Amino acid sequence: MPILFKEVQKFSSFIWVLLLPIAGFIFFGLFKQLILGEPFGDKPMSDIGITLVALLILSTVLLFLLSKLKTEITQDSIQISFKPFVSKTIQWRDVKTADVIKYGFVGFGVRLGTKYGTIYNTRGDKGLALVLNNGTKLVVGTQKEEELKEVVAQLGNF
Repeated sequence: MPILFKEVQKFSSFIWVLLLPIAGFIFFGLFKQLILGEPFGDKPMSDIGITLVALLILSTVLLFLLSKLKTEITQDSIQISFKPFVSKTIQWRDVKTADVIKYGFVGFGVRLGTKYGTIYNTRGDKGLALVLNNGTKLVVGTQKEEELKEVVAQLGNF
């Protein structure tokens, strides 16, 4: 089955502007305290504590670095892959409504419990909103709004 729409997204540079200075600060403290043997700050953490925080920050950086949202649409289905969180295929026959919407900023990643159901996004505030026949709602973020609108229109009325 030929692919009608394909998009692969990674997290925006906004995440890195926030995350990298925090990581740099923590790793500087780790270096200063463990390698140079000087306490980091007025009330330094234990060596184990600062190591655990550094590992948490490193894990977070790796998670954002390796995460990507991939959407593929064919005549029969929508394939959503948001590694490492979710991978699912939705058949068009199971879709009650499909529309490209502007949903407003809700944060990044997987957002549960919004008025649109589950939202998968890496940036922006536009996406493919689906309501399935069983009542499940979800939105898959997109940076290709116009192209996605054309494909949804081509596939039929929802």
